[in-house]
Amino acid sequence: MLLGNQLESNGKVGKNTPIRDAVAKVTGQAKYTGDLKLPRMLYGKMLFSPHAHAKIVNIDTSEAEALPGVRAVVCYKNSPDVFFNSCGEDIDGIKNEKVFDDTVRFVGDKVAAVAADTQAIADKAVKLIKVEYEQLPFNLDPEKALDEDTYPIHEGGNLMEVVEQNAGDCEAAFAKADRVYEGKYILPAIHHSAIETHAAVADYDADGKLTVYSTSQDVFAHRINLSRIFGIPQNKVRCVVTTLGGGFGGKIDMVCEPVASLLAIKTGRPVKLQYTRGEDIPSSRTRHNMVVSLKMGVMNDGTIVAQDYNIIVNAGAYASGTSSVTWAMCGKLFRIQKTPNIHFKGTAVYTNRVSGGAMRGFGSPQEFFAQQRLMNEIAKDLNLDITEFNLKNLMDEDGKDPRWNSDLGSTCVKQCVSKGRELFGWEEGLKEMEASAAENGRYRIGVGMAVAAHGNGVFGVHPDTTGVSIKMNEDGSASFTTGVSDMGNGSVTAQTMFIADILGLPMDKIAVVQADTESTMFDLGNYSSRGTFVSAHAAAAVAQQVADKLIAEACEIFEEEAGDIYLENEQAISRKSGKSASLMELVSHARHTHNKDVFATDTFCSIGMAMSYGAHFVKVQVDTETGEVKPLDYVAFHDVGTVVNPMNIEGQIEGAVQMGLGYALSEGVEYDAKGKITNANFRRYRIFNSTQMPPIRIGFTENSEPCGPYGAKSIGECSTVPAVSAITNAVSNAVGCDFHQVPLKPEVIKAALAEK
Repeated sequence: MLLGNQLESNGKVGKNTPIRDAVAKVTGQAKYTGDLKLPRMLYGKMLFSPHAHAKIVNIDTSEAEALPGVRAVVCYKNSPDVFFNSCGEDIDGIKNEKVFDDTVRFVGDKVAAVAADTQAIADKAVKLIKVEYEQLPFNLDPEKALDEDTYPIHEGGNLMEVVEQNAGDCEAAFAKADRVYEGKYILPAIHHSAIETHAAVADYDADGKLTVYSTSQDVFAHRINLSRIFGIPQNKVRCVVTTLGGGFGGKIDMVCEPVASLLAIKTGRPVKLQYTRGEDIPSSRTRHNMVVSLKMGVMNDGTIVAQDYNIIVNAGAYASGTSSVTWAMCGKLFRIQKTPNIHFKGTAVYTNRVSGGAMRGFGSPQEFFAQQRLMNEIAKDLNLDITEFNLKNLMDEDGKDPRWNSDLGSTCVKQCVSKGRELFGWEEGLKEMEASAAENGRYRIGVGMAVAAHGNGVFGVHPDTTGVSIKMNEDGSASFTTGVSDMGNGSVTAQTMFIADILGLPMDKIAVVQADTESTMFDLGNYSSRGTFVSAHAAAAVAQQVADKLIAEACEIFEEEAGDIYLENEQAISRKSGKSASLMELVSHARHTHNKDVFATDTFCSIGMAMSYGAHFVKVQVDTETGEVKPLDYVAFHDVGTVVNPMNIEGQIEGAVQMGLGYALSEGVEYDAKGKITNANFRRYRIFNSTQMPPIRIGFTENSEPCGPYGAKSIGECSTVPAVSAITNAVSNAVGCDFHQVPLKPEVIKAALAEK
């Protein structure tokens, strides 16, 4: 991004900077949605389906309504008969959800809800609702969903969508390949495990205005959906995000908001609805369960000539963001390796499971798991070092998308591998693994690695816009508004850093109002790795407009040219004469000389495509008697363009590794034969905890990205994508077994060793 007259950087970008609300969070002062308490507020409680698929024959709410303290009971009989898609990315796509329906499609689907004076009364009231169900055939298996005799979950059948893309001619390439390899890989549904469960507080006032406070990554899409569902014009729907306790994609969709809103409209009083963890796991969203079949054609020297992906995407009961995830997966496979012949087919299907939605990586962890696992097997068969095998086939720095020969921006994935293996000590790790295998003892050492990619923004799919307003205050401080929902990932902090850098202001002299549809400009949503690449770019672009206006005031005061003036330390300074004026003086000059404020409001639209890349390396110890896996060492090396905030990026990557370790070794939503989730609490759904984490070393390529602000790219999603495959490769290499499914729980490893 060009800086116009502001030629010097003020050094804010590139420095370790805590997230803006860190102190408020650690001192308990931050207000989450669950902390809100409005006057006359009621408390909501949901009744969930005990059946995987059933028609509601009759529902009797009379006893619940008669309970003292109950103010409203809602179900399909008194809710809007409007179909919608809860995911903002697919808001105008397939619409097959309602606030309540007379058919439930998974265990945990919404049946009814209560609003009462206290939470205890609401909890009691839902138990008094009597429901008569006609159970229907159900299916949990995404592969069986397409069988002709499988009962349809929605009218029209269980096939949701097929996405198919090609480059070259795979069949001809397979025919000429020296060797052809195939593998089938299964990845489970994963709970997002955000600290804060889904929650909403809705208020409907006497003027017919609906205000909703919620745990949202996408408030403007929520406003659109709520406006459509309830037939309220958007000027009378306000959506606000309070402090957000993590998102990871799981809070893009509306979950609690429609029901809380319905209860508020029925009662004319504020209503809080918050899920417990035991409700959040089976009734919100998950990472998609997928079955990935992959075929690779390879020459004897390790050149990959063809890749054919056939992926079944388990959408669960409703469409949600499945279409966007399937399309996004498709694009990334053509932007990391220089294989000339690639075929992708993604088939999204409905099953009677909780809906799959966006989750950190947006389908990339699943598809790159298959790719990097099969490549690990091929490397062994061809007696190749997996790092060299990857380097031989990865894009060069001038790589192009083979579908339409388009540029990919700064493409430094090879540097991630070459520099990452050096930082890790790959050769030493291989020797340690070989020595461990030769000893043939109880404990085996394994090293593994994987490479992956993820896009930045949604250019080419949606108008990729973020609106920002910046206003200079009378004392020279600044205030800005942004539609971005900061979910703890530091998006708003990054925006503030760019504003501070361009205006020459300390961070603590910039106030922010964020994610409020009534007072902030439109933002597409905090997803698809838009945080730095798009949203921070927007802040930088608008800050530059403000800087130019401040410098214009200084030009009049100094009687000098704009090119001779820069902003630093809350002043405008002349390179030519050394004259200076404080920002307060510049604002005062604008007010008293021109009768105007110094401000700028604009919408930035990203029109660039960039890919973030990463290579992960891991060493593990496997106990062959118990099957326990202990991670010993981890290196994550990423291409992020310019590093904006080293502290924040390192935190993002460390958290991403933790998620990858859980995905590989312990996590996965489990169902019984009747479609009920059996591990709907953190005692049984085992996320990886801090005591299990290995030392993590992090490196960056820091090659400037032409389309990014100051050359920066986003990292939040890409940082988790290679982890599950790197860890699984390491375990596989340690014990000499090829695993095609995760998580690698101890019993899985013991069974594989016994079979071996």
